[in-house]
Amino acid sequence: MAYSPAMYFVYRSHYAGSLSKAVRRLPDPTVLAWFRRGWAAEDPEAWVEEELGTDVYGLTSIFDAAREAGLPLPETTDELRESLHEHLYVEGDDDYIRLDDHSLRVRTDDDEVELAYFFFDDNAVAAAPERLAYLLHESWPLPHGIAASQSFVPDVPVTVATPAAKGKATTFAVFLTFLDGESLARQEPLAFPGVDLLGLARHLRDADVPDDTWPPELHVLRALIAPEDETIDPALERCNRWPGFNLNEEPWLAPVDHPKALELLDSPEFVDGRDPAKSLLRVDPHLAQFAMHCNESFGYQQWFLFDSTWAAAHPALANSLLRYSHHWDPLD
Repeated sequence: MAYSPAMYFVYRSHYAGSLSKAVRRLPDPTVLAWFRRGWAAEDPEAWVEEELGTDVYGLTSIFDAAREAGLPLPETTDELRESLHEHLYVEGDDDYIRLDDHSLRVRTDDDEVELAYFFFDDNAVAAAPERLAYLLHESWPLPHGIAASQSFVPDVPVTVATPAAKGKATTFAVFLTFLDGESLARQEPLAFPGVDLLGLARHLRDADVPDDTWPPELHVLRALIAPEDETIDPALERCNRWPGFNLNEEPWLAPVDHPKALELLDSPEFVDGRDPAKSLLRVDPHLAQFAMHCNESFGYQQWFLFDSTWAAAHPALANSLLRYSHHWDPLD
């Protein structure tokens, strides 16, 4: 069978399902070919939604301009770039539209949350799996298999959250949460050297709390670890019922001890359609993945906790996930 080159489209949006992204396979060999195919669409909005399976904020503006202003059909990537910079609507400057021969990366916002969308041809995907594997992962959950090795070195900066313990593994924490519309690359991933995921609950429970460096998610997680908890999953289940993750109010409550935290869980108030029953939580020995339902309109926020045993078996996926929380553009 002959090989048919194709592309991926990804929409990074909190309106788009449990992983806050939509992934679509397209038949076109290049980004330029896809835009050329839609250049003369009679109904750009309908064409884009049929092609991509969703309404992509601002994308139809280039096709509207092509029809209304009679823009010439672009023959080269440079010509397409010129048209995009002049006519594609984004909330931001020229650096928010990044086009090369194999990809288009765009950042914008809809006055509610930050959004990004991407086109990658097969050459771009093959060249950078350690940057794109998580972005292109289509559905819940991530694979949880492991390898014998614990050797994994992240290729993006991480924040060391606690002093090194005595173990050989390292656990990483990625909190893909958002606040006041700042929803892309809000915080650097965390690392707990010398700690595997099975030991994370005990490690956090015993850790000194550095109030000035820990993010609020970690304070809440620590407060919800019970003295008898041997693993992290009971605390994650309690986080799902934590009232401080309502998005339209003060999102974080001040750090409290475990008994006080349990009192706050006795009668939590959820607003704007937040429904803990819709959340997804899976905890395996070396990977915890949590899609927390936070809002009827804005859907889910994601937490990933994984150690180097899991990462060694899935290095491209692990590195791309760390990068996903670090910068809106995976090819930056």
